[in-house]
Amino acid sequence: MTDWTKICALEEIPRLGSRVLESAKGRIALFRTETDELFALQDRCPHKGGHLSQGIVCGSHVTCPMHGWNIALQEGRALAPDVGETAIYQVRVENGAVFVLI
Repeated sequence: MTDWTKICALEEIPRLGSRVLESAKGRIALFRTETDELFALQDRCPHKGGHLSQGIVCGSHVTCPMHGWNIALQEGRALAPDVGETAIYQVRVENGAVFVLI
């Protein structure tokens, strides 16, 4: 079963930063881009399991802090030449509050 879960206010996620949600499905990282787009991914790099939430957001991807893999925020896929992917979750903002479909 999946439900929209209220996480926080949009302002609680820094631009070019992240926030971590502990869920029954594991750690989920919520990312906010410079243009206020929001994305949610499993907080695990497909390479060696590094916490993507500790990475650097640049444009539409996040760079894993362990080995520099770049992961596309929209698809959860590693950018070439790397290969792999992490789970993604739907996100929405309603009246300034962030919800994730878990």
